[in-house]
Amino acid sequence: LEGDVIVATHICPDAPTLPHEPVPFMDSPIDMATMNRMEVDERMDAIISIDTTKGNRIINVNGIAISPTTKMGYILSVSNDLMDVMTRVTGKMPLVFALSQQDITPYGNDLYHLNSILQPTTSTDAPVVGVAIATEQMVAGCATGATHGTDVEEAARFAVEVAKVFGPGACKFYDEEQFARLQKLYGDMSHFQTPGKSE
Repeated sequence: LEGDVIVATHICPDAPTLPHEPVPFMDSPIDMATMNRMEVDERMDAIISIDTTKGNRIINVNGIAISPTTKMGYILSVSNDLMDVMTRVTGKMPLVFALSQQDITPYGNDLYHLNSILQPTTSTDAPVVGVAIATEQMVAGCATGATHGTDVEEAARFAVEVAKVFGPGACKFYDEEQFARLQKLYGDMSHFQTPGKSE
């Protein structure tokens, strides 16, 4: 691979679960800000965030789906380059899941989040894309027996294939000119990376 690839994850043998509609969420004994400090490295030029995303009505497929690119408080267009890689890896049409603005705000603000898949975007200026390991039916991702090895392998293979083309500059997560134009027209949106105004 050209360039460095940084892999960051966490393992918790006793993760609690939290009530969440429509199915329970897996929680963590540490808060999201601490998690991001440990997992988001300032040397990362782009981030793929892989997360089990099964307990929702937004993604209705077995396998993987990607998010639009997020960056500095903006939800940007879906990367054509990443969709090309996804087609190559899965042999199917690319699957993209919807995001709401609150999904790219930090946890702890009492807003609904799809899950934590886009939480890294609250701690970096780098572009972040979520790769959701999904199911057609709503399933608690933290439930026993809910992990499909083929889907995990597909997500990992997607990440490797993106690394192969991103390093030499043959894959873009976003259009730099479009992003600069957005900022010129609409200003800085990085306040969405913060907890927001104090009440």
